[in-house]
Amino acid sequence: MRQLLTKLEQASGLDRTGDRLQETVRSVLRPRGLRDLLHGVWLGHPLHPALVQLPVGAWLSAAVLDLLPGNRRSATVLVAVGTAGALPAALSGANDWAELTTEQRRVGLVHAIANGIGTTLFVGSLAARLAGRHRAGRTLGFLGLAAAGGGAYLGGHLAYKQGAQVNQAAPDLHRMSEGWRPVIDVASLPHEKLVSRTVDDVALVVYRDGDDVSVLLDRCPHQSGPLSEGDLVRVDGHACVVCPWHGSTFQLDDGAVVHGPAGTDQQVLPTRVVDGVLETRLP
Repeated sequence: MRQLLTKLEQASGLDRTGDRLQETVRSVLRPRGLRDLLHGVWLGHPLHPALVQLPVGAWLSAAVLDLLPGNRRSATVLVAVGTAGALPAALSGANDWAELTTEQRRVGLVHAIANGIGTTLFVGSLAARLAGRHRAGRTLGFLGLAAAGGGAYLGGHLAYKQGAQVNQAAPDLHRMSEGWRPVIDVASLPHEKLVSRTVDDVALVVYRDGDDVSVLLDRCPHQSGPLSEGDLVRVDGHACVVCPWHGSTFQLDDGAVVHGPAGTDQQVLPTRVVDGVLETRLP
């Protein structure tokens, strides 16, 4: 299985289809507000993993009921609920997929195909059940669950092996030692400019706005872009930094994500000033 997944990651033959599909997804989901909604910006957490719980849970529950007598109606309702929930889950997944790296998109494409097959089988299962052909409905449901299970396996590979939509900055917190650490002399810190500093080999970005100073992890949680090289903008009165790689936008005072593709906030570190020196520590 590991060898197959490695070959899938390296399957450049998928790129022609993937590149065209990426352009289509970006064209269809063009409004930024819609993209942010589907990325989970409003939630502070990627939306796709939350939405997939509905179809997977409903379909799995329907399969359990199909193994027990006297549950045809309940199983049919669960298949219908799961099938309806597959659409928003697919939209959010496609939105995230369009912002992944090439190797991630290859696995994600097959992940989507497997889930598409599973959903189609469940549509057929629902139609068969409503027509009174419950044996055929159960068979199609079990096949659909198998396909969706394969898709879920690939989704786990995307997240846990390839790091898709996982907060890329979070591991930096484990590399900093405990206690307060010096960062920079406050007197040398310019106003309303991004300054890059390193503490325990962890890259940080420092921003001063009057007497307020913020220290954030420098690596963008989406794909590790250097925020210290990003642009400064103001959104709803808040000073924000725009990642130079993919455009994720974060408030500098509290790290809140304003625009995706990042779906999580950026980590802000506590600060204090001792003898004119700005210090920071782990949260």
